[in-house]
Amino acid sequence: MENFDTFYCDGDWVPVAGRGRLAAFDPCTERQFASIAVCDAHDVNAAVAAARRAFAAWSATPVAQRCAALSRVRDGIARQIEGFAEDLAREIGAPLWVSRQMQVPMPLRNLELAIDAIGSMALETRVAHSLVVHEPIGVVAAITPWNFPLHQIVAKVGAALAAGCTVVLKPSELAPLAARRFATIVHEAGLPRGVFNLVWGDGVETGAALATHPEVDMVSFTGSVTGGRAVARGAADSVKKVALELGGKSATILLDDAPLADAVPTVLRQCFTNSGQICAAQTRLLVPQALLGEVEALCERHARDWIVGNPDNPETRLGPVANHRQFETVQRHIGTALAEGARLVAGGAGRPSGYDQGYFVRPTVFSAVMPDMTLAREEVFGPVLALMSYADEEEAVAIANSTPYGLSGGVWSADAQRALGIARRLRTGQVVVNGAPQNLAAPFGGYRQSGIGRENGRYGVEEFFELKAIQGGCIHA
Repeated sequence: MENFDTFYCDGDWVPVAGRGRLAAFDPCTERQFASIAVCDAHDVNAAVAAARRAFAAWSATPVAQRCAALSRVRDGIARQIEGFAEDLAREIGAPLWVSRQMQVPMPLRNLELAIDAIGSMALETRVAHSLVVHEPIGVVAAITPWNFPLHQIVAKVGAALAAGCTVVLKPSELAPLAARRFATIVHEAGLPRGVFNLVWGDGVETGAALATHPEVDMVSFTGSVTGGRAVARGAADSVKKVALELGGKSATILLDDAPLADAVPTVLRQCFTNSGQICAAQTRLLVPQALLGEVEALCERHARDWIVGNPDNPETRLGPVANHRQFETVQRHIGTALAEGARLVAGGAGRPSGYDQGYFVRPTVFSAVMPDMTLAREEVFGPVLALMSYADEEEAVAIANSTPYGLSGGVWSADAQRALGIARRLRTGQVVVNGAPQNLAAPFGGYRQSGIGRENGRYGVEEFFELKAIQGGCIHA
């Protein structure tokens, strides 16, 4: 078992002063693999103070030099793809193929886009007799989740550093391995002392200390709606900026001319990948009433392709969910769906055959899910798909927009313009038409309770700026 007794502060690993400890468990074996010392207020103060001291010089560092430093970080991540894949298999149960194709390439691309964005942005523009200046907001607290540990760290830290901010990172206490490897890469990249810092802990103690800290200028948080509300409340007293990327209950609408043979397996992939632990997962599939039986049969058949297993097995498509709490949450949702009258199409409660330990979940599909059912309204964060039928396009759009969330959505149609018309009516931060691939240069974020702000590319970097208008005769055309 590994002990995490130091945190990264002011360019070095220093002992944690806090006396509390947290445990991290391997989701395949349920055995503890790490004991993590919890950073207390003293540790948080030290990290924030280091970031504050470093801010003036880093924010004044020429953009080209910041880009060069971030490029060294990017190269360090690229050299350790297999190391990160092994970390993610151990701490969240991600199959190695998921890490190699998604968990690590996404942050690499995201960092490249942040570098490109800051290198091409006009940080000063003239508006009549005013000079409008983009200035880095200051010290940023980045609080990241366990489902995409490296990607979320890079999305926040990379964009903030590119903008000229300094950072205190609090990664999820359930996924310490990838965070420690990232911090080591940053150290080896030679960033100035205090520009990047890392503290360990949970949201209740360490996260709250960051959100309420008077010397933190902005909090960027990804996690649950409950956690996001707590961050926003903590930040309110000092009126600091918050960026919140929260939950989702995204719906894909199959129109009556949709190519079902392509659409159904793609939607299952969008729902099941990473064991369904994706905030933007397409977890509701809205189907014309006349096509429901055909879609059910396709879901039942293609769900069998999602082989559950250990992360290092090349045949595995679905690893375990990441922790005991999430396992219990998924099982509760499956039980509630059955109790409320949903019809089981594939999967179901309990572990798959052959597994008596580990947080393994059956890939599950329900049909006859009504809009008022729990499964239609609450985020499961597991491999569970809800099939919902509709009578016409108006009802489909209404059902899709009926939850408190608005993170993602999808439309399938043989007519691209028809699909685009539906996409424009969905109240959500992104819409995937006919299974289009992800574009990390486009903004990512949500409406309503899915959050505030955007990540990725230029849009992510822009979150970390203040705008200053300098007025007067000193401004020349």
